[in-house]
Amino acid sequence: MGIHIARFEQESMVKWGLVHNRNLHAVPGVFDSLAAFLASGKDLAFNLDTGGDSVPVDSVRLLNPVTAPCNVICQGLNYDDHRAETGSITIGERAPFNLVFMKASSSLSGPRDDVVRPKGVTLLDYELELGLVIGAEITSSTEITDANIFDYVAGVVISNDVSARDVQIPQGQWFKGKSYRTFCPVGPYLYLFDGEDIGQLLNIDIQLEVNGEIRQKANTGQLLYGPSETLSELSGLMDLHPGDLVQTGTPGGVAVKAPSAHIQRIARLLFSEAKLMKIFVKKQLQNPNFLKDGDLMKLTMRSPDGSIDLGVMKTRIVPETSGDKHEIQ
Repeated sequence: MGIHIARFEQESMVKWGLVHNRNLHAVPGVFDSLAAFLASGKDLAFNLDTGGDSVPVDSVRLLNPVTAPCNVICQGLNYDDHRAETGSITIGERAPFNLVFMKASSSLSGPRDDVVRPKGVTLLDYELELGLVIGAEITSSTEITDANIFDYVAGVVISNDVSARDVQIPQGQWFKGKSYRTFCPVGPYLYLFDGEDIGQLLNIDIQLEVNGEIRQKANTGQLLYGPSETLSELSGLMDLHPGDLVQTGTPGGVAVKAPSAHIQRIARLLFSEAKLMKIFVKKQLQNPNFLKDGDLMKLTMRSPDGSIDLGVMKTRIVPETSGDKHEIQ
C-alpha cells in the first residue's frame, strides 16, 4: 500500500510528515520543495517508524504539498456531464482531441487558505479535480500505460481549478482567468503510490460541497481521457519534472452553464461576438451558484475501500480588499 504525506508548519518551521491515525510523523531532513522531497524524502517516509514522536494533524497548519515553481497542466472538458453542461458536446460522445492548458504555479495555495476573489470578478467558479503529481523526468515522447504509469506518477492530491468565468469566457483568456493567486488550492494530503496500487487511480470518489450543498460528485473511472493516455500525449510535446501537477479535469456541477451547441450556432448567426458575450454575462449573473464572499468549499477524495483518502480541503472565499485572512480548521 501507498502512504499519505502532508506538508505542514510547526513552530515557524516547514516540515513534511507521514500521516498515520490522524497524527503526523515528521520525515527527517529539510526539503524546500516537493521535487526535493520526492528525490530525498520519499524513501525515508516509506520506511518511517510510526512508533516515534508525532503531533496531531489538527494541531498544525497544513500547507500545499505541491510547491511552486512547477508546471501546472490542466485538462478541460474531461467528464461527459461537464462537456454537456458547457454546451460542448452531448453526453456519450468523446471529443476528438484532449483539451490541455496551463495555470500559473503562483496560483498554488494551501488546503485551509482563503481563496481571494479579485476586484471586479463576479463569476467566480469552482472545479474539483484529481491532481496527478509527476514523480520522474519525462523529456521525450514516452509510451505510458496503465501497467507502467507509477514509474512516472508519484501520487495524487485534491486540487481545485478556481476560475474567473467573466475573464475566461468573454476574453477567451483561460490562463488569465484561472491563474490569479490562490486559484489553485491543493491538499491536504499527497498520497504516494507503490506497486500494489494498480487499478486504484481510476477508482477514486470525488466530491465538492459549497456551504454544505453537494455540487459535484463523480468517480475518476469516468474520465474521458485517462491519465496514461494524457501523459503519453503530453510527453510528445513538453518536458515534465518531478513535482509537476497535472489536473485531470472536472465533473459536472460547476456554476457556469451554457446553451447547447445547436443553440450556440444559431445565436452566432444572429448576434455579433461582443453582443453574445454581453448576453452570456448578463444571463450568468442571475445564477446563484457562483461563489460569493464568505462561501465555504469542502472537497474530498477517497477510494471506495478507504485505502486512499486525500483528506478534507476547506477553503473560504474572501474579497481582495479584505484584511481578514484566516485559516480554516
